[in-house]
Amino acid sequence: MIIISTTLIYNGTILTMNADNEVYSPGYVYIQHDQIVETGAWPLEEGSIRHLLEADHKIDAGGKAVIPGLINGHTHLFQTFLRGVSDDHPLSEWLRQVIWPGSLAMEAEDFYLAALIGCIENLKSGATYIMDHHYIHTYEENTENVLRAMVESGIRGHLARGGVDLSYEPRLREEEDVIFERTAALLDRWQGEGTGRIEIAMGPLNLYGCSRPFLERAAKFSRDRNLITHIHVAETSDQIDNTLSRFGLRNLELVEAVGMLGPRTQVVHGIWLDDGELELLAKHQASVIHCPVSNMYLASGVARVPEMRKAGINVALGTDGPGSNNCQDNLEVLKFTACLHKVHHLDSTMLPPMEVLEMGTRGGAKAMGREKDLGSLEPGKKADIVIIDMQKAHIAPIHRYSSALVYNANGNDVHTVLVNGQIVVEAGRCTLVDEEEIIRRAQARVDRLREKLMNRYPVYSVRS
Repeated sequence: MIIISTTLIYNGTILTMNADNEVYSPGYVYIQHDQIVETGAWPLEEGSIRHLLEADHKIDAGGKAVIPGLINGHTHLFQTFLRGVSDDHPLSEWLRQVIWPGSLAMEAEDFYLAALIGCIENLKSGATYIMDHHYIHTYEENTENVLRAMVESGIRGHLARGGVDLSYEPRLREEEDVIFERTAALLDRWQGEGTGRIEIAMGPLNLYGCSRPFLERAAKFSRDRNLITHIHVAETSDQIDNTLSRFGLRNLELVEAVGMLGPRTQVVHGIWLDDGELELLAKHQASVIHCPVSNMYLASGVARVPEMRKAGINVALGTDGPGSNNCQDNLEVLKFTACLHKVHHLDSTMLPPMEVLEMGTRGGAKAMGREKDLGSLEPGKKADIVIIDMQKAHIAPIHRYSSALVYNANGNDVHTVLVNGQIVVEAGRCTLVDEEEIIRRAQARVDRLREKLMNRYPVYSVRS
């Protein structure tokens, strides 16, 4: 493999997403190894042409937008094998008819291929960073196979080691000690792998599947190791009723009571939070991961995102798993975010494009504790960069690049992606893995999966 030490991206429209949301049109980004060294207007002033002459690799981004890599704050990569099985169920029924039987029938190799397809999909739709909430531990190799796929694809991200000890599907429960022993083992083996791209987070799956002692232990485990805690909270109104009946507390009140709420906490969904819970989020500086497509798909409700942002709460964006989206198009999520809240509030001024882009970049970086080195194109930050072809009939002609990115572009328009300064997508093709071969293998495995399930679960036998 040729090691590129310097890269110049020039002649494109650079949306820096810095604190002032500066845009250079045209502009350039100059990279040394894995770090951005300079950004600015193009062409360079006379005497500064050294950047063009000396760069090992030059990318002419004429007609393209250059943005920081989007951060997908919540997904379940294994669900690429389960997307579109059946589309018309509420959350509880969807879990029972689609996700639980499908995941229980998957074999260890399936988790590797599913995750690899999921990583490819994320990279090719503009996400350089993912938070994968992995909670299927039917084979001991499952989690390591997901992490192996993340490393091989070239993506950056966390794996939140999920688990439940109480209710939920009985075959997916684990003993409390096992969960913490295996999370500790993952930290020893995988933290910092992939040239520093891979991290491990604590991921108790949800509140209704976990006992209070387990949640308290998870909170202490995360604090002692300075880990992110990533947990589904208040996704449906039924989940509020569950914690009220068990503990006399609403969802986020319980998260606070067990010692889990803080700046390293990621509240996934947070749809049914009341005013007091929003105050708790602001007080403890926790982040919310907003998944608008999934929330609409499952008819879970609408999170109070404009109010959260007004209260100073950090909001990041996620696709959620491919089982409830059904894809992981990170550019598509931008449009859904804006449109959902406009129609919900009957207010077309809600969430203008730059605010949506902020959530997808800086908001995600803050949620991951990476504000200092990710989320914007600025000197000293990691070279995680996405270049999007804007010369398409569904995008051009362009008045405002921020608007065109949010409302026009989709994952198919991503041209080039760099992670850590390495080109992992070029001309719309992944450079580190063989997409066609992976898809071929995955389809064969999914066909086998359907055969195993179709007699007992009719949703797996329907082809139209």
